[in-house]
Amino acid sequence: MAIISRPSSRSLIVLCIVLIVIVTFSLGFFIGRARGVASVVPQGEGEVTDEGDIPSYLAQDVDFQQFWDIWNFVKEGFYRQPVSDVDLYYGSLKGLVSGLDDPYSVYFDPEEAQEFTASLEGSFEGIGAEIGIKDDRLQIVAPLDGLPADQAGLLPGDWIVLIDGVETTGMSVEEAVTLIRGEKGTQVVLTIAREGVDGLEEYSITRDKIVIDSVKWSIEENIMIMSISTFNHDTSALFSEAIQEALAANVEGIILDLRSNPGGLLTTAIDIASAWVGYDAVVIERAQSAVQTFKGVSAPRLQGIPTIVLVNGGSASASEIVSGALQDYGYATIVGTQTFGKGSVQDYRELEDGSAVKITTAVWYTPDGRSINEEGIAPDAVVDYTVEQYQAGIDPQMEAALGILAGTYEFEETQNTQVE
Repeated sequence: MAIISRPSSRSLIVLCIVLIVIVTFSLGFFIGRARGVASVVPQGEGEVTDEGDIPSYLAQDVDFQQFWDIWNFVKEGFYRQPVSDVDLYYGSLKGLVSGLDDPYSVYFDPEEAQEFTASLEGSFEGIGAEIGIKDDRLQIVAPLDGLPADQAGLLPGDWIVLIDGVETTGMSVEEAVTLIRGEKGTQVVLTIAREGVDGLEEYSITRDKIVIDSVKWSIEENIMIMSISTFNHDTSALFSEAIQEALAANVEGIILDLRSNPGGLLTTAIDIASAWVGYDAVVIERAQSAVQTFKGVSAPRLQGIPTIVLVNGGSASASEIVSGALQDYGYATIVGTQTFGKGSVQDYRELEDGSAVKITTAVWYTPDGRSINEEGIAPDAVVDYTVEQYQAGIDPQMEAALGILAGTYEFEETQNTQVE
């Protein structure tokens, strides 16, 4: 028979005191947490939930609780209330990716992701210029032909010092794009520093609807001159049309103008290069623990037709993949100036909430194993193109290309022609 002892009156008093202390502590903890984390939730917005446990591998070296301490401090102490949980959440994700210290690894909130997708489709509102980071400064990689930035006089290599008076030091490309783009008809003022020009210049540019026909071509004296401004979704189809016209006309030479082409889609670059390279290697991707070779995907329909590729400091990414491959195989002579040197690979992933993340996962090498990243492609024939020549309507690089095809251009001793 079990014996049940009854608690004494003194034990009951002690138990009650302990319960009161526990309840008081718990209420204080949760009220304080509610005030700190929730503070004031803007109308129509949700709250961040599920803080989760600290991963063991982080807890050894990083006190992740500090993140929430700062979150609470910002929510409670910032002078302009209410503080948006959504803005803090997306801002923290931007900061996470920026910790990589790589200008091409970026987190896009839903609005920015939509704008980025639109730019790949070839339609958005802005000034029509590709910008990038070089030497830790914001630079015009390429103003697109005939669009507001080009019409205003911006040139590849221009340094953007201010955007509407906002200093660009430490600014990411995505932040700059957000400031530069805007509604058609509105203006943005860029303060520019240009090599060889003393002082700064202001350019007031009226934004417009930017619709890019990425491939343009013409046949002059049995030479096809083909300009590709960017490697977008429509480029392969337009390029195929140009090829058919070139073959039908039995052209004697091709000038592929990739100047101020900031790049675009890898698949499109492979399509273009395949017209000369065929099914051979186009580019080599080197990741942290793997090497992958991307080969051509179609018959080499233009192989054997003397080809010149024009490049400059605004030729980047996909442009460097194409020009590097054609140079390695000797299918084209590269004319112009050193290319930009953007030879890194970004993995772009769309997330469920409409946001996206773009992370650098590898770097590009030409088929012969030459690094593109931060080095670029060196021309076979170095031909400068000055601001004065540009303003006067003189194009020495195009003249050199025509001269090479005609056999009248004299190479320097250190330069080698690849035209057959």
